[in-house]
Amino acid sequence: MREFDVIIIGGGAAGLMCAFVAGRRGRRVLVLERANKIGKKILMSGGGRCNFTNLYVEPDCFLSANPHFCKSALHRYSQSDFIAMVEAHGIAYHEKTQGQLFCDTSSRAIVQMLFDECQRAGVEILTRCETSTVSGDRPFRLTTTAGDLSARSLVVASGGLSIPKMGGSGFGYTLARQYGHAVLPTRAGLVPFTFTDEFGTLSEHLSGVSLPARLTTNGKAFEDDILFTHRGLSGPAVLQVSSYWDTGKTVHADLLPGEHILDWLQGEKSRRPRAVLRSILGARLPRRLVAELEPRWWADQADIPMAELPVAMLSRLAERLGDWLLVPAGTEGYRTAEVTLGGVDTDGLSSKTMESRTQPGLYFIGEVVDVTGHLGGFNFQWAWSSGHAAGAVA
Repeated sequence: MREFDVIIIGGGAAGLMCAFVAGRRGRRVLVLERANKIGKKILMSGGGRCNFTNLYVEPDCFLSANPHFCKSALHRYSQSDFIAMVEAHGIAYHEKTQGQLFCDTSSRAIVQMLFDECQRAGVEILTRCETSTVSGDRPFRLTTTAGDLSARSLVVASGGLSIPKMGGSGFGYTLARQYGHAVLPTRAGLVPFTFTDEFGTLSEHLSGVSLPARLTTNGKAFEDDILFTHRGLSGPAVLQVSSYWDTGKTVHADLLPGEHILDWLQGEKSRRPRAVLRSILGARLPRRLVAELEPRWWADQADIPMAELPVAMLSRLAERLGDWLLVPAGTEGYRTAEVTLGGVDTDGLSSKTMESRTQPGLYFIGEVVDVTGHLGGFNFQWAWSSGHAAGAVA
């Protein structure tokens, strides 16, 4: 049986960060990754350029049953700390929008940086290594496809259920329950919506059309692009609001955010009295969208000049454009979800070290924990911060 000081289950963002931080302390560290390569979700993230953090990381950008839990780790290893490491490795990056930082070239640069840091710290990494059982208590004993292993500290960085083809599984939740930890209900987050009503037909017709919009559900609003797909709705605003949506609830869509729509329509009525609505709206919204909405929303007035449209009709249209009520049938689920909401209950963990409060030497970091960030680099920052917190003591 091979013995280590620290074994980390999972070679993703959190696991690799934890590994080299622990290795720098002189610990004998082993990373076990079930996939054929490390950092697969890093490689595919951000369209292959990896949105590795955000300039404006705040606790309010995270969902958790305990909204205060993330504060300690995020404060002690911040986005500035990770950016400094990126710069030290000579990785060129840029801000895309809303503080989102991306590699100029490829996400492979981030994976290589993490691998290089692990190499310098003497970390051993095994890929294609499946862990079947864990038992014991300091040392923890693992049965794996690479043989029997043991370690005084065991760090679970196995991720969640999102994107199974990238290695997502429920192993971490099973292990948490085995050692007496509560696991809060999980569901897909940062995920496109699907529809089975008339809107589903509309979205199929409009597949590929995008526009900026403001979406609101459960009192939470996000303003960004939305994208019609043949299955429903996607795009940044949709992914963001999906994490706050509950089955059966309504999503409110404002197609002209920041605009006093009725005032604008009445102004256009004065300026272009002979124009028809499709021309007026086509100047502000995608023409394909206007063409689909016309027979549904104002078919009887389609060819009537603006000068002849009553205020009551324009008022109804303005209300619908500013508060289009959508009721998703569901989401695309874990298959395309960027993250898993819920997970290991933070009540059982130290916010400073990520160590189990009841099982010394056992740590949970990254996505497996009930901390989920907004879209835009926040989940990677949680991985870096939680990984660093555990690596500093494991």
